[in-house]
Amino acid sequence: MTVTSAVGAPLDRVDGPLKVRGAATYAGEWPVENPAHLYPLQATIAAGRVTAVNTSAAMAQPGVLAVLTHLNAPKLAWATDPEVAVLQSDEVAFRGQIVGAVIAETPEIARHAASLVRLTYEQRPHDTDLRADRDDLHKPQHAAIFGSMPGDLQDGSPADSAAGDVGAGLAGAAVTVDATYTTAMNHHNPLEPHTSIAIWTDDEITLYCSTQGVHLTRSLLAGAFGVDAARIRAISPHVGGAFGSKVYPVTWATLALMGAQLVPGRPVKFPLTRQQMFSLVGYRPATIQRVRLGADSGGRLTAIAHDVIQQTARVKEYAEQTVGATRTMYAAPNRSTTTRVTALDVPVPTIMRGPGEATGMFALESAMDELAYAAGLDPVEFRIRNEPEVHPESGLPFSSRHLVTCLREGARRFGWPERDPAPLSRRENGWLAGTGVAASIYPSARLPGNAATIHVDADGRYTVEIGAADIGTGTWTALTQIAAEALGVAVEDVNLRIGDTTLPIASSAGFSSGINCWGTTIYAAAAELRARLESEHGGTVPAEGIEVSAEMPDNPYMAQFAMYSFGAQFAEVRVHEDTGEIRVPRLLGVFDAGRIINPKTARSQLIGGMTQGLSMALHEASVIDPRFGHVVNNDLGTYHFAANADVGSIEVHYLEERDPYTNPMGSKGIGEVCIVGTAAAIANAAYHATGIRVRDLPITLDKLLR
Repeated sequence: MTVTSAVGAPLDRVDGPLKVRGAATYAGEWPVENPAHLYPLQATIAAGRVTAVNTSAAMAQPGVLAVLTHLNAPKLAWATDPEVAVLQSDEVAFRGQIVGAVIAETPEIARHAASLVRLTYEQRPHDTDLRADRDDLHKPQHAAIFGSMPGDLQDGSPADSAAGDVGAGLAGAAVTVDATYTTAMNHHNPLEPHTSIAIWTDDEITLYCSTQGVHLTRSLLAGAFGVDAARIRAISPHVGGAFGSKVYPVTWATLALMGAQLVPGRPVKFPLTRQQMFSLVGYRPATIQRVRLGADSGGRLTAIAHDVIQQTARVKEYAEQTVGATRTMYAAPNRSTTTRVTALDVPVPTIMRGPGEATGMFALESAMDELAYAAGLDPVEFRIRNEPEVHPESGLPFSSRHLVTCLREGARRFGWPERDPAPLSRRENGWLAGTGVAASIYPSARLPGNAATIHVDADGRYTVEIGAADIGTGTWTALTQIAAEALGVAVEDVNLRIGDTTLPIASSAGFSSGINCWGTTIYAAAAELRARLESEHGGTVPAEGIEVSAEMPDNPYMAQFAMYSFGAQFAEVRVHEDTGEIRVPRLLGVFDAGRIINPKTARSQLIGGMTQGLSMALHEASVIDPRFGHVVNNDLGTYHFAANADVGSIEVHYLEERDPYTNPMGSKGIGEVCIVGTAAAIANAAYHATGIRVRDLPITLDKLLR
């Protein structure tokens, strides 16, 4: 038999035909019988409590089935996490918080009836102002998800770190930089809004949901409602984008299940509107970052200090590893990083593509560019001179680190050596043109809790089952290829099943960990299948077939090596001399991401991440009105992110390297390293074009007018 090329082949998406035909079922599209429709009530104050509820006008509307408030909501067994628990008290922690819901025969009736519910509030003073001079800045007590990450992410936690004497390193430096950089709130806007369809019966609780991990969603909801997790079935085979917003917060799922309890046996549909997503699904928190760097006369760093202030929510603390990349990127004998948060009356921040690294590397790589200019060195050469031999903090060798190759190959492909290094050196028809560079990094993470089952029939058909998620990244295709390689069979002989809690447990899609975890687990199951076939059946599949299961094995190399993906990003920027209009006609990235499972889907991921980085650099900013505590540009008409007209040429390349230690495939994560350096590369190019150093994202035209 001729085996079709598996890992490394640019195969079309196996789920592509379904999506083209509109037959890939997303959360809100499951055909359920006689559904009811839920529309939420949201608080119109930023802090306080609900003192009175009048639902009479709403209940009088024909077609209204129930009005849900804190007065009649089911009491949850676990109500301490506000991202899971809703309607458990009269307290209001932020504007837009869910304070009730209407369930009706149609979505139109539910929405109209919701407008008739009258809520009375006792309002308290609120505070939504992030400033560096606040007197309530404090160390994070915990780091949301990040505080419990395994070893490969622990060095990126927001805890303080120090080595040597930064003050002495700066005092003895030939050149220094001391600058403050800020990044704005960025809100999640995946193509598919967050949606749940809930069905509650005596026998089973079924939830069709938009989630990055069905098993985590089930676990959280089972704890909240005090039911056996085996009673809940969560289903999510296709997800229309997520970027981190569908990992943890399940408020919309909790509310749908509450609604389903009030109308037993009927499915309850709850899709969020775009406006609701600006207060209910999380966002990238704003930051204020001070970076201090010093270098000797030879261009080698003597000191690195990175101090971060970021916002969190008063109702629940969340802190990102904004300083994590700074601990890993460059060698210096004197280093210090700190993280401080301030609790505001705002919704809870959450994971967003490249959480921490995307914002932290904007500051670090901008400062590196500033120091390179101060030292009179080429920015590419300056980075190469400060390349560490081992992890600067842990002392571990890297499992693979080819950042220097990325920088040199990127410079060659981009035409970097031909540029005039002086700012304001290139004018073309009223436009100032410049180029910039930045490095990228992201951990090769592995999350616990993975198992897989493989069944083979006598006719040689393999069914591979694991409760993984495809959030649009190509998981359906990549895992099929990995399974085919692990089993030594043709891709066409593999049938993959994912996205359902009836399948073996799997970690959520996030932190660029999915393929690492799920692929490793499938490899283990394939090895178990081969062993069973050989030992029990002489290598021949019995007539009744055979089925095996395996859990993800430990990777002993994780304690011996530091595992990261790397990249080099190059940008060309044009700024109009008269108007300050900024355009990015060209982006180029070269990435060290280990063995590439599928070049076609990998290219899409890398282009997507760079596009999102461009969006972060030039467009995205959520604006809070301090008088009312809400985001005022809370729709797609006023919250701008990069569209086709904003994106020029994007070139992506990757090194033909295999990491021998990360996993059996030799791969590393690609989904987030591609966003990490983009914003800094664009900002550095804007400086080269104009001579104006913009340290505050997004880079808008007012910041480029002299």
